[in-house]
Parts: sequence; C-alpha cells; structure tokens
Amino acid sequence: QVQLVESGGELVQAGGSLRLSCAASGRSFSIYNMGWIRQAPGKEREFVAAISATGTTTSYADSVKGRFTISRDNAKNTVYLQMNSLKPEDTAVYYCSARRFGLPTASRNDYWGQGTQVTVAS
Repeated sequence: QVQLVESGGELVQAGGSLRLSCAASGRSFSIYNMGWIRQAPGKEREFVAAISATGTTTSYADSVKGRFTISRDNAKNTVYLQMNSLKPEDTAVYYCSARRFGLPTASRNDYWGQGTQVTVAS
C-alpha cells in the first residue's frame, strides 16, 4: 500500500514557476515508477510527466517538454515536478501517481494522491 500526498499548488502569474511535491508513505517507494497527471475543468485527465523507480528514465508530454522537470529523492520518499514558464493552459488539478510495472499513464496506475490545484493567471 502506498499513500501519496501532493503539495505546492497555488495561484501564479503566467511566466512564473512552481515546484510541486508528492510525499509517499511506506517503505516500498523506491520500487514504484512515479508520475504527474493533471485534469483541467471539463477535460479528461492528461499525462504530464513520469520517472522510473531508479530515476534513470523520464517521460514528458509534448505540451510541457522543456518547461517541466520531474525528479525524485528515494531517501525522502518524494517526487517533484518543477514547472517553469507557466501558461494559463497549465491550470489544472495535478495528481501524483504510482505504478509498479511500467511508467504511469493518464489512467492505468496503481495509486493516486488527492491532487493539488495549480492556477496560472494571464
């Protein structure tokens, strides 16, 4: 069992930066591939970024490539999402997610956090 708690979401101006954090409980964090998925009002969940259990492999949605960076600290049971050059279209609830086999996707994951709201004002 893995419990995920996101933090760091807030209101920010376009062009600004935010860092989201996701703290995981349990001693098995280091065996899970981790990801961030977002959902904007009236839209389906969208994959944002993922990182492998060891941190050696990352994957990004085209819409955030070059602006967002996913990382993890297995000693702290935490995964991060550094978001730079934020745009109004990045406004969404951001969910942290864990998946044992394969990188997380927009829907096929084992565990989910409760989400944190990111609002980018124009």
